[in-house]
Amino acid sequence: MIGAEGEQVGVVSTDEALRMAHELGLDLVEVAPNAKPPVCKIMDFGKYKYEQQKKLQAARKKQAVVQIKEIKMRPKTDDHDFNTKLKHVRRFLEDGDRCKVTIFFRGREIVHKDRGMIVLDRVVEAVADIAKVEQQARAEGRTMSLLLAPVAKKQ
Repeated sequence: MIGAEGEQVGVVSTDEALRMAHELGLDLVEVAPNAKPPVCKIMDFGKYKYEQQKKLQAARKKQAVVQIKEIKMRPKTDDHDFNTKLKHVRRFLEDGDRCKVTIFFRGREIVHKDRGMIVLDRVVEAVADIAKVEQQARAEGRTMSLLLAPVAKKQ
């Protein structure tokens, strides 16, 4: 048995342990039931549960939520517009979010999927220093998309 202050009490009968806990106004909690003999501890169980709940809340508060941001382009997107959208992609990745780059094909542009791949390759080259390709480019209907994830920063 372990006492209220964390000191080793030794092997005590169950009745004696319950009496000691009752005298201190605390609970007798079984810590290691599979041990021979089972290990019990005298503690305030309500306070213990409350502290555990607070630790969980603190851990949840520190947890970062990663979002997927999307940038849409066309195969004929001009250089200036491309650079502007590229700045947005870099900002998203630097903030720690994943970024999905989507190329939309309209009308007969769908025949020239190679132009869409060229645009996606330019994006990948431009952000190679801060991102890695998480999902390769793939065509779905009239769109072609690619998923980028930020590279972990070196401490």
